[in-house]
Amino acid sequence: MGNIKPLLDVRNLKTHFKLDQGKVAKAVDGIDFSIHRGETLALVGESGSGKSITSLSIMQLIPSPPGEIVAGEISLDGKNLLDLSEREMVKVRGNEIGMIFQEPMTSLNPVFTVGNQVAEPLMKHKKMKKKAAYKKAIDILKLVGFPRAEEIIHEYPHQLSGGMRQRVMIAMAISCGPRLLIADEPTTALDVTIQQQILDLMIDLKTKVDSSILMITHDLGVVAEVADRVIVMYAGQIVEEAPVYELFTDPKHPYTVGLLGSMPTLEGENKKLESIPGMVPPAYDFPEGCRFAPRCKHVMDQCTVNVPKINDVGQAHKVRCELFDGKGVSAIDYAN
Repeated sequence: MGNIKPLLDVRNLKTHFKLDQGKVAKAVDGIDFSIHRGETLALVGESGSGKSITSLSIMQLIPSPPGEIVAGEISLDGKNLLDLSEREMVKVRGNEIGMIFQEPMTSLNPVFTVGNQVAEPLMKHKKMKKKAAYKKAIDILKLVGFPRAEEIIHEYPHQLSGGMRQRVMIAMAISCGPRLLIADEPTTALDVTIQQQILDLMIDLKTKVDSSILMITHDLGVVAEVADRVIVMYAGQIVEEAPVYELFTDPKHPYTVGLLGSMPTLEGENKKLESIPGMVPPAYDFPEGCRFAPRCKHVMDQCTVNVPKINDVGQAHKVRCELFDGKGVSAIDYAN
């Protein structure tokens, strides 16, 4: 992307949670990344890696207490969101940053109609009158694939299927034309056919509404389909970052290699799927040194002592691993 200023720039973000008995859960622990205009960035990793907390930190929706953003900067078009008051952040949410939450049934209000919920951001942020906002809501619902939008606006969330509710969530998120769209596991609860429709819709909408997308998912199939660049998170840290094609064809970090090895493929029907032993450690009890070391088959003595730095291993390709010396030279051969 050269020297073009990013739309979103996150630097040294740390979001911690104070627990009982003086414990601190370092859910997000010093991450750096950026998103450029028109780009789709995927944030991937197992449950507990810090993906959703990253998105909630950007929106400043961390429950406090016990959660707190203890360090870092989150800049949107050069404006540090962490310097804004809650009143100022309310203007950013929905207007400049739209968010598609993980589970539409719990995110949509059951006592309000679809039309009410899609029109509300337009009345709040764009100061539209109710009639004009409802007319615009119909247009947006058509944009997200509702052929009978005029009827849908009068219906309630419980009257819709899971895929339709997810489309309503997307309609709400894009209603004000935000520059950044955050999608937190937008296809998790949907069957495969509806998943594909939602992904196709998001790819199409990115062009139509000219938004950048932060896609949070654990599904590498989704990543391959929609992302331009990928960030892999593990235990509150970024362990690898690369353009999507490069990540799939030349993964560097043992964790990324393990994630890709656990994916079913159409080639080699008899290929045994790999699994990564162990589990993501709890955020209040990360191991010393490399946080992946207890699960890594390439672990060395220094891995349990040194906290690995994130190094460049290629153009726009970075990895946090003791196996790489910063020049892209690996101490191992993954083919072995």
